[in-house]
Amino acid sequence: MYLRPALVVLAVCLAVEVRGFYLPGLAPVSYCDPTDESNKEKLEQGECRSKVELFVNRLDSVESIIPYEYDRFDFCVPTEEWAKSPTENLGQVLFGDRIRPSMYNITFLKDEKCRDLCGAKSYDPTNADQSKNLNFLKRGVLQNYQHHWIIDNMPVTWCYDVEGDRKYCNPGFPVGCYVTKKGTPKDACVINPLYNEKDTYYLFNHVDIFISYNDGEGENWPGARLLSAKLEPKSINHPRAGECPEDRPLGLPGTKVDKTATKFNYTYSVEFVKQNGHKWASRWDYILDSMPHTNIQWFSIMNSLVIVLFLSGMVAMILLRTLHKDIARYNQIESAEEAQEEFGWKLVHGDVFRPPGSAMLLAMLLGTGSQIIMSVVVTLVFACLGFLSPANRGALMTCVIILYVCLGTPAGYVSARMYKTFGGERWKTNVLMTSFLVQGVVFSVFFMMNLVLWVEGSSAAIPFSTLIALLALWFCVSVPLTFIGAYFGFKKRPIEHPVRTNQIPRQIPEQSFYTKPLPGIVMGGVLPFGCIFIQLFFILNSIWSHQIYYMFGFLFLVVLILVITCSEATILLCYFHLCAEDYHWWWRSFLTSGFTAFYFFIYSVHYFVSKLAIEGMASTFLYFGYTFIMVLLFFLFTGTIGFFSCFWFVSKIYSVVKVD
Repeated sequence: MYLRPALVVLAVCLAVEVRGFYLPGLAPVSYCDPTDESNKEKLEQGECRSKVELFVNRLDSVESIIPYEYDRFDFCVPTEEWAKSPTENLGQVLFGDRIRPSMYNITFLKDEKCRDLCGAKSYDPTNADQSKNLNFLKRGVLQNYQHHWIIDNMPVTWCYDVEGDRKYCNPGFPVGCYVTKKGTPKDACVINPLYNEKDTYYLFNHVDIFISYNDGEGENWPGARLLSAKLEPKSINHPRAGECPEDRPLGLPGTKVDKTATKFNYTYSVEFVKQNGHKWASRWDYILDSMPHTNIQWFSIMNSLVIVLFLSGMVAMILLRTLHKDIARYNQIESAEEAQEEFGWKLVHGDVFRPPGSAMLLAMLLGTGSQIIMSVVVTLVFACLGFLSPANRGALMTCVIILYVCLGTPAGYVSARMYKTFGGERWKTNVLMTSFLVQGVVFSVFFMMNLVLWVEGSSAAIPFSTLIALLALWFCVSVPLTFIGAYFGFKKRPIEHPVRTNQIPRQIPEQSFYTKPLPGIVMGGVLPFGCIFIQLFFILNSIWSHQIYYMFGFLFLVVLILVITCSEATILLCYFHLCAEDYHWWWRSFLTSGFTAFYFFIYSVHYFVSKLAIEGMASTFLYFGYTFIMVLLFFLFTGTIGFFSCFWFVSKIYSVVKVD
């Protein structure tokens, strides 16, 4: 009966003209050969471009968390065009991205050979400023600082062979490399046997750039589109202008005192390669497919998923069967004598909803946790839909911050409603704590880290104007929205419990070791952490090892598994404690799943010790400062999930038993 109208609606939908669109900043750019007269009109009308712009970004290192701007290393910079840098979004500024124009002059389809960039650089050891610049450059080489260049919104990659006959394409390349006093080549010095002189810094002052393109033959776009930009860094001691002999590396002495001035040039070569067999839409694939451990990640996540689902099924089955028997037995009790002989979770029905201690603090944490959960879920949905791809730099962080700020209303509502349910009356203090406590702690830690970055002269130091903008978002947007949510939360009636609370608290019997609070809380975080630690490794790699993270579909799946396991583990332990006649479940439910954050912190310490080679007090302080913020937010995320799962479970089981 309903088939014909459905077919009509479907036909109308299919008949409507559909137009695709590109996200801002991600639209393809066409390029034309300026020497071809047929392209003159296209170039004048802006349908295509002839100049291929190369942008430089901040330099970072896996051995230091402190990034620096490009000009800090005294590279060649265009003084006039430096002020015309692209505008960074909020996420880019917070991550320390500083995208600037460069002096590399590249014209489409025009090959270059050993072209000089800005003339000879000279460093006189008797000049304090020049000596300081050279020492800073050597320090960058020693700590393996990496360039990050951009062409046509694509990272310029350095592809090299790794274990297993694989090729890894790194979205960056080193400033240089160092050979130790014992003659051991470090980092990129292993690529060339000529880099072998002891205690020598080899500066990569020459790059061979290879740009591949699709000329648009058979396609419906004007001109050509760039597919990739790859380079090979080299160290060359130029004998004269226009000559780049690869058998003469540029070695800068280490501790050896050299009273003569150090002089060298920066040069580059460009070659265009036609690749019509590749599509513009899939031009990121060669980078993502080369990422290390990609295949391992697929297998590990699927293996973890199977194990967690199996354990979750067992927990749910045992819990449901046991509960079914308990409810049936309790509802069959008829005489008072049988009721007195009964034991278990029904006996604490008069105390199970007794308000917890520090009710205001718990309500505030629940409100902020709800705000974090909603921000994470919405962000992951956008990421899975492709709105937050790696090509859209800074979009992920910007999205998280804007969503968190705009979701102040649910935070205020949840906090106020739960505080009123707990019997609280100091609503002004509650809403102020919800607005300022966690946010204030995070901002204070962030501000201290920003001071360290400012002292170090890092590009990651947030400008004063950005700090004012963040404070404006907090005080002018988030706080008023939190007050609005709290107003509606206090206007609502408290949540009604299925059973009444006795005036006199029931005495809790002596508990066994396993039903005491601390062992239960410690055990509660094991299973949730077990389902995320593999994904956590890749997330930490993307943050601290500067690798591209793009598997948001798997991350969404892992977060879903985390929610399920946090809920089930908390409910299971809550049931055991209620059966042991311990009705103090409010805080315990929050801390049980929230203790997953403690394992997160322990794993972060293990990652710092075993995977990273970070040196210096400043970098160590920054690492653990950022880790503290992540652990705190993760604690609120998991704790809130555990609390509301347990709250729903306790309300449900006490609503289906007969209570006199």
